[in-house]
Amino acid sequence: MLPEWFKIELKEAWEGLKVRLGLPTLRRWINEYPRVIVSIAGASAMLLLAIVIWVKLPNRPATEIVTSEKEWYYDLNTDELFVADKGLETPIEAPSGPLPSGKPAGVRAYVLSYADEPNESTRFIAFLETTASPQVLAKLPKRRDSVSAAAKWGKGKLIRRLDDEIWIPADSKLGQQILQDAFAPNENGDRPVYCQPQ
Repeated sequence: MLPEWFKIELKEAWEGLKVRLGLPTLRRWINEYPRVIVSIAGASAMLLLAIVIWVKLPNRPATEIVTSEKEWYYDLNTDELFVADKGLETPIEAPSGPLPSGKPAGVRAYVLSYADEPNESTRFIAFLETTASPQVLAKLPKRRDSVSAAAKWGKGKLIRRLDDEIWIPADSKLGQQILQDAFAPNENGDRPVYCQPQ
């Protein structure tokens, strides 16, 4: 059994705590605005229900990444895109036949778009790529090995913009600039993405 003086001190402490926490004020406010409390309780119940449904739903499989077994190529005779098997060493045979020099007219084309769901009107050819012949490679100045992934990718490849006439070694400074320009963000800050052929 608690002594009477201790009960009185506990009651005074509780009253002081209620005043400090604002419980009488809060209780008065609740009594004055019952609709707000009902709205808050309803919104909380809806939120709880949404969370329970979301947690209990079966896990959906992640969006499957579709990779194409085809790539874009460019016919240097007709200035048109065509599709062929992925991973071919360029130049390859083009639909229009060989170049006047007798070499194959098909080179790799990098088709990009800034659109989320690209279509023919939003696509553009960022640059063309071909493989340097051993004779051309022998004439190129020796470069020191670069740690850049783009430079490593570009070793032994020649690239050019669509309107350029001259092929540039992809691992050269000018080649690296072509790559940077191709993947530069647009005025909205969006970077282009590669468009896989259908």
